[in-house]
Amino acid sequence: MTTTTSIAKTESLTEQIFKAATLLQAGKNIVFPTETVYGLGADITHSAAVNRIFQIKERPITHPLIVHFADLEQISYWAENIPSQAKKLMEYFWPGPLTIILPKSRHVPYYVTGGQDTVGLRIPDHPVAITLMKILGLQKAVVAPSANRFGRLSPTAATHISDEIRSNVDMILDGGSCKVGLESTIISFCDLQPILLRPGGIPLNSIEEILKQNITTSLSHNNNVRTPGMLASHYAPRTPLEVWPTETLQHRINELLNQKYRFAILSLSDSLHLPYQTTEKPVKRFECYRMPSDPIDYAHCLYAKLHQLDNKRYDRLLIEMPPDLPNWLAVHDRLQRASYHFVMR
Repeated sequence: MTTTTSIAKTESLTEQIFKAATLLQAGKNIVFPTETVYGLGADITHSAAVNRIFQIKERPITHPLIVHFADLEQISYWAENIPSQAKKLMEYFWPGPLTIILPKSRHVPYYVTGGQDTVGLRIPDHPVAITLMKILGLQKAVVAPSANRFGRLSPTAATHISDEIRSNVDMILDGGSCKVGLESTIISFCDLQPILLRPGGIPLNSIEEILKQNITTSLSHNNNVRTPGMLASHYAPRTPLEVWPTETLQHRINELLNQKYRFAILSLSDSLHLPYQTTEKPVKRFECYRMPSDPIDYAHCLYAKLHQLDNKRYDRLLIEMPPDLPNWLAVHDRLQRASYHFVMR
């Protein structure tokens, strides 16, 4: 077990980034920021450090890691047989929250890809991450999943990093709050046509607009590529989370009140009827938070709010189901996986 390096208050951000790069080059593990979520990183050329990621996260070794790098000129070093459509997306969305699955080159070890001949590649849109990777050099990359225990909520701020992760990494590079707040969109180009494997920070309709075609989803296609975040249960807080349609949420609230549960609600509407809680009560039975009505703003604050409520140790977290519209696809995906063991039909 390693000990997390504390960052002195007098160190500049540039000094901190150089320290993080030095640790990576020495085969250590760090946590670093991206625009999506914080990543648990290792230098791709250090097999022991990469294997340690799986141990720290308690992640199955068959689940591939995303390769993060800094410059589009590096793409041919990491991937082969890159179709023109994939290049279009790279040129338009990178740096950005888009991961592209391609046939891997010989420079990508199988311990990164979970034994597959494909690799997920991304240039993150965060100045700290980009500077870090530029320091490493053109034939280096940082492989990283989200910096959390496998299946749990991803961190979107350094304060969200759990004690289990902190105690097993050599540095946490604090880059502030992540501006996107959900993981990257994943598109595969391993078949003749692009396939959406995971909705995320880039809306599907934006990708279809650039490619001038409709994109098939993994749900409607026989896809054999393993990618991050595709388990039925994933992105889950410790507190049991339930997602309810607006018309039945009120009934569930009443049930929990009758059962003397403590719970929190993330709502989108003003239609809920909640009893008044006097200030004399030593413990609040429930809290209700109004979430943004815009899907981008909702996604940005979702994980942060769930981290906050998870720390309060409620019996349940209730979420009012967002609109069933295309621009809410990524939010629906995360809520469905986070509430998998408590699916309400």
